[in-house]
Amino acid sequence: MAIHPRNFAWPADRVAEARAVIADVAHHSDLLIRLACNVLAQHGESAAERAEAQRLLVIVDARRPVRRAQREDQGRAAQ
Repeated sequence: MAIHPRNFAWPADRVAEARAVIADVAHHSDLLIRLACNVLAQHGESAAERAEAQRLLVIVDARRPVRRAQREDQGRAAQ
């Protein structure tokens, strides 16, 4: 069994990726935005960054039922 050295940079890498997703939410899926928000809410550098990530998560979750309803309405209109 090989023992791999621990890479302590991974949280910083994930936080950087999460920030990139949040900076360009228009081009990312809601699932990826949710993941990025969760990373920043837990590992964000400042209390403000963590709070903003939690607020964005609430917004993304709140719009989800609207999108589902719109898809269902479009499906009914097509019939």
